[in-house]
Amino acid sequence: MAKITKEIILKAIKQSNHTLITTHNKLCLPIINRIYTKMVHGIKFDDIKVCDVLIIDGHHRYVSSLLAEIKLDQAKSSKTIATTEYDWTDVEFDTEDKIKRLNELDAEFNNISIEELIKMTT
Repeated sequence: MAKITKEIILKAIKQSNHTLITTHNKLCLPIINRIYTKMVHGIKFDDIKVCDVLIIDGHHRYVSSLLAEIKLDQAKSSKTIATTEYDWTDVEFDTEDKIKRLNELDAEFNNISIEELIKMTT
């Protein structure tokens, strides 16, 4: 697997048949990589929360699903006053490390041990 970069993400978004609009101006590449790796190994994820075409919750899952070419379900959500639309080309992809806690949540959601999840994705 090639290292996921902003350029690879923007290409996947551009090639997508149904592009959602981001309401975040910063996303985390390690989180996208973690979710992508799990998706291609069959780990399931919760729905993306959307209001019309705006992503309300699930930005990292959405991007990862585009990269993995896996369709995630969408659940309707309400738009809040704090929701701002951003162009995907303006999104900053940082390297903040939240992986340990998110791995724990994914293991719990899939009813498997954290050790089994880590073994599966490394």
